Formats: sequence, structure tokens, C-alpha cells
Amino acid sequence: MFDSLADRLGGVLTRLTRRGALTEADVAAAMREVRVALLEADVALPVVKQFIDKVSAEAVGEKVVKSVTPGQMVVKIVHDALVDMLGGENAAGGLDFNAPPPLPVLMVGLQGSGKTTTTAKIAHRLQGKDRKRVLMVSLDTYRPAAQEQLAILGRQVGVVSLPIVPNEKPLDIARRGLAEARLGGFDVVMFDTAGRTTVDDEMMAEVRALRDLIKPHETLLVTDAMIGQDAVTTAKAFHDALGLTGIVLTRVDSDARGGAALSMRAVTGQPIKFIGLGEKVDALDVFSPQRIAGRILGMGDVVSLVEKAVETIKQEDAEKLAARMMEGKFDLDDMLAQIRQVQKMGDLKGLVGLIPGLGAAAKQMAAAKVDNRMVKRQEAIILSMTPKERRNPELIKASRKQRIATGSGTSVADVNKLLKQHQDMGTMMKRLKKMGGFGALGSMMMGKGLPGMLPGGLKMPGGPGGPPQFRR
Repeated sequence: MFDSLADRLGGVLTRLTRRGALTEADVAAAMREVRVALLEADVALPVVKQFIDKVSAEAVGEKVVKSVTPGQMVVKIVHDALVDMLGGENAAGGLDFNAPPPLPVLMVGLQGSGKTTTTAKIAHRLQGKDRKRVLMVSLDTYRPAAQEQLAILGRQVGVVSLPIVPNEKPLDIARRGLAEARLGGFDVVMFDTAGRTTVDDEMMAEVRALRDLIKPHETLLVTDAMIGQDAVTTAKAFHDALGLTGIVLTRVDSDARGGAALSMRAVTGQPIKFIGLGEKVDALDVFSPQRIAGRILGMGDVVSLVEKAVETIKQEDAEKLAARMMEGKFDLDDMLAQIRQVQKMGDLKGLVGLIPGLGAAAKQMAAAKVDNRMVKRQEAIILSMTPKERRNPELIKASRKQRIATGSGTSVADVNKLLKQHQDMGTMMKRLKKMGGFGALGSMMMGKGLPGMLPGGLKMPGGPGGPPQFRR
């Protein structure tokens, strides 16, 4: 998400930070480029105008002129304005639980926006992370097998769904759902409503009737980020009709522009609560304005990175591996353990995008066709080695390399590349040990089991070739 916008803004702001002093003309020229970048990202025109006016007013102020690094001060102003546009520093993602249980949540939106899948994703998150007991209720009696779909998703994620009664009307289903939630001692009851291909009077009348019956504590609009300005128009129509309390953006991972996310809060006045980042049931994040602004400006999102690591990697395993690396005992079995830890954390390119300063590395990966399949190949190469070879990589000479390449379905060049990567990682660990350790960010990364060098030979911060701000 935001790839094209991040590229454009990154170029503009990098040119500013390279200048020793800034004139009003420099700032005005940069703001013209920022304006074009935002419009091309499909941000609503009134939102762009408000953003540019705010940044321009601050960027030519006395604080910037007298700053030691005026270019970096402008970057901070742009960052803060993006945070404000997205909801502000104190905007809380997720649901508001400040109500007696069972807390009713009404899910609304157009057909095809991912409403049913998102209902299951949120329920799964509430039950797993927030320790809430959730009941899901399908009110969609129009789309074929919609109720069965929610029931199947419920079984997949271990969330209870209301039993289906054939030919029951939506209002009757809602009454039964509320009664079951109260009697069953549920903390949250989520109602998945029917959608249409367009906003129409009949749909709105039905949803209003359901809202009046359910009296939801949260009314969430689920909308597809890929439809850009149409998503903003849809959000405004639903908010005017129902009074939304929040928005869930789906398919955010497929939206390179990001205009819907940037416009939504400003146009509707309602916060984005969650963003959907893929098809898997756990591919859902609580929306954070500061983290998103950081990603747009190439500052990464270390908090999300560490959260992913904590969720997927056992702390004691990570600590043992980090200790072995610092002692210089890092062999190919340890490298295999690291590769598997990265695999558990998800898509490789997505992980690199969360690391501060490695926006360029993500493009390097795309150009070099580095992806999860490369990680699988590296795993296959190591598994084709004998235990003795893994413990002593120096034993692997020409004939052994050929055998390993044949056994793993790769080439000798691939085997050489992996051995060189292992050697580079060992060299990096020795340097870090001499310099007294990893430093704050490096130790956090290694403590959570992230590799000093990612598969494909890409360097992490703190090591040779990493971004300058992390080099020692």
C-alpha cells in the first residue's frame, strides 16, 4: 500500500534534506510536487488542499528557517500532517469496549467489499488477542450461501456462529442473535448484514431497521481500498444514513495508491478502525495513523515488525540463537532456524517494508525477484546437506556442492550464494561483537529472532551495507 505515493514523496523530501538551507521558493516547489503526488494517489481534492495549506504554512515558518537541518524539519512537518490527516496521534484503532456485554457490532457495506470475511477476521482477533467471547450472526438472506459462508469461516477460526434457520427474515435473525448472545454469556455479538452492488434506498431502509432493533455500540463500514474515491463516496453515504462509528478498509495490500485511506477520515470524520492485509484470517491490523505515516515516508514500522515476531517466534529459541551468533558458533543449522523464523512471520517483502530505511531494499528484492520461493530454495539446499556439513560448512567443496545442488533441485551457483551469505553473516556477527553488541535496534531485531541478513543477501540495519542511520 502507498507504494507510488511513498516513491514520489520520498524523492521530493530527500531533495529537501540534501539542501543546507531552504528558501520559500524551495518549499513552494516541493509542495507543488507533493500536491501532484497526493492527487495521483487518488486523495480527495479538498483533503489535498487542506494538507498542502497546513504544511506550507508551517514549512516557511521561523522554526524551519532557524533549524540546523531545515530539510529534516520539513519532513517532520509532513509526517505530523499525515498523522493528523489519518486521525491524529491519539486515534485509537480497534473496537470500543466501553459498553456492557454483549457488545453489538453492526457490519455494513456494499456487496463484494469483503464484509463476511472481515467479520470473521475481527471475531478471530477479538477472541484471540482481546480474550473476548464472540458470537457471529449472518443477516444476509439474499446472497446464495452467505449464511453458510459465515458458519464455515466460524468453524475455521473457532468462533461460534448463530445456527441457521431456513427462510427466517433478517429482523427475526437479529432478535434471535441478541437473545442468544445474552443467554450464552457472550462479550461481543457481530451482525453481518446484506450488501448490494450500489447504495440504494431499499438496502438503507433495511439496514436502518436492523440498526434500530440492534442498537449497535459499533457500526463499521467495510469498504474496498482498491475502489479509491468511490470508497470515500460510499463511506459518506453510509455515514449520512446510519451514523458510522468506524471504517474497515480491505485489500489494502493490493492498493498501491492509498488515496482512500488518506481521504476517509477527513471526508467522513470517522476513524479507520482496521485494515485488511490479505486473505488469511490473521491478515488484519488495527489501524494506527503514526505507523501508516511512517510507512508512507519510508520510516518503517518497527512496532508492527516486533509484534509479528512476538506472535510467531518463541523467545527462548530466539535468545539461544542470538547467543550462539554472538559467540561465533553460527553454523548452517542455525541459519536454517533463522530462515524458518522468517517464514513464520509472513511475506518477505512485507517484512522488509516494515524496517526503517529499507524501502529501497524492498524494490531491490522485487528487481532481483527475491520472494518466499527463494527462502524455500535456501531451506532445501541446507536440508540436502549432511549433519556434519551443516556443522562444518568448510567441508563443502566442489563434489559436495554438486551433490547438494542435485539433491535440492538447485544449481551449484545457488549453493555458493548461500554459503557466501552464511560467511557474510558470520563476519557481521564478529564485527558486532568487537563493537560491543548490536545497539538498541539491532539487539531488538536479533532478540526476536530476525536474521542479521535476510534471504537473498539483503542486509539488515546495523550491518555492512545497511542504512547509514543504523551503521556504527
